[in-house]
Amino acid sequence: MSQGPRVAVIGLDCGTPQLLFDRLADEVPNIAELMRRGAHGELASITPPITIPAWACAMTGKTPGQLAIYGMRNRKDTTYEGLSIATSLSVQEPAVWDLLGERGLRSLLIGVPPGYPPRPLEGWRIPCFLTPPTVVKEKPDKITYPPELWSEIDGILGGDEYIFDVPNFRNQPREFTLRRVFEMTERRFKVARSLVKSKPWDYFMLVEMGPDRLHHMFWQFFDPAHPQYEPGNPLENAFRDYYRALDKEVGALLEALPDDVIVFVLSDHGARPMQGGVQFNEWLAKEGYLAFSEDVTVPTPIKEAPIDWTRTAAWGDGGYYGRLFLNVKGREPSGVVDPSTYEETRDEIAAKLEAMEGPGGGKLGTTVVRPQDAYPEVRGVAPDLLVYFGDLAWRSVGQVGTGELFTYENDTGPDGANHDRTGVFVMAGLPGQATGRREGLSLVDVGPSILSLFDIDPPEGAVGRSFL
Repeated sequence: MSQGPRVAVIGLDCGTPQLLFDRLADEVPNIAELMRRGAHGELASITPPITIPAWACAMTGKTPGQLAIYGMRNRKDTTYEGLSIATSLSVQEPAVWDLLGERGLRSLLIGVPPGYPPRPLEGWRIPCFLTPPTVVKEKPDKITYPPELWSEIDGILGGDEYIFDVPNFRNQPREFTLRRVFEMTERRFKVARSLVKSKPWDYFMLVEMGPDRLHHMFWQFFDPAHPQYEPGNPLENAFRDYYRALDKEVGALLEALPDDVIVFVLSDHGARPMQGGVQFNEWLAKEGYLAFSEDVTVPTPIKEAPIDWTRTAAWGDGGYYGRLFLNVKGREPSGVVDPSTYEETRDEIAAKLEAMEGPGGGKLGTTVVRPQDAYPEVRGVAPDLLVYFGDLAWRSVGQVGTGELFTYENDTGPDGANHDRTGVFVMAGLPGQATGRREGLSLVDVGPSILSLFDIDPPEGAVGRSFL
């Protein structure tokens, strides 16, 4: 290791201020102790607050527009061929570990999204939840960087499976998903405790997906504000039990770290109870923007629907936020929106979305973001509008064929939580740092702040700035 600082980042995907700083604060004494001896605060996420690209934005100091990554799935081009999954290869801007590596400093990364495939770096890398189960079975030499690290992980776990994620977690029996979330967290931290002792790292970063999976599957059992909450349900204590276990793992990892390490605990976004779903494309069809070549009478994913592109001005996609795409002449193959009326059409749809009423009457409270207003640069094929239904109280459901605008069944499986704009930030161990609560913290500033500890400037074009 170098004679400079050593920095450790513990990422809790979907870590939520309302839980860690308030409702479950008594269940996380190790995290609370870090807060007591350091600084903490709410951490403004990106637009949109989605795991991918959020972690990439944090570690590059750049926005989704600059990275051309607007969610886990992105348009490959301006055709109608659907969306492609963002991977580690999608991030073309230098991250913290790239800039450290240029100076001979070594990084140990565990589960940092997007981390598959495991791109080479100066150090060691275990990829993230994007790792396909088939790779683990068929190509063990393709899992980690360097490849021989995989056998070391197997030895640490004594033959137990290293769990990247809970596949199809929304559609598994709840008890199975809950057990696997506990096992996933326990095993990832066990590997981390061993590797932080055996590897000569300068920068260490782990991201745990357990909180995200817990929130999406079990929020309705925990939160009395959720419309599906039932007092006394058998899963009511799942949050409390998990956060107790997670905090014990964090505490054990802190004990394994060097005494002089600077520690960050942070999340990429928060979470909130999901009220239901807005069937985006049903709304667009009712408003006359989306047309079909034949009637659709059964629930059908939008990518499989018989869209008549010659009569369609716009279509949408599902997810924790809605993505609206205009069908523009000269851009899309069968575009109908004249470029001269592009802004007028976009403004018209945005105004109608913001005026949308909820199922009980009254405004739903939807907010609409134009990418050009959110980012200094807009690269790739961005959505023409980013839509937060009910200001993220409702998710976007992309399917058509039900004839209904609102649904309480998710088209990708049961889900009790939506993402929220604000995550968590804790930092301790920096000599002379001010303690207490910090305001105005932003996710894109995290990477530049870490780099500043090594006296390295942010990458060119980064909007993030060090807050240290």
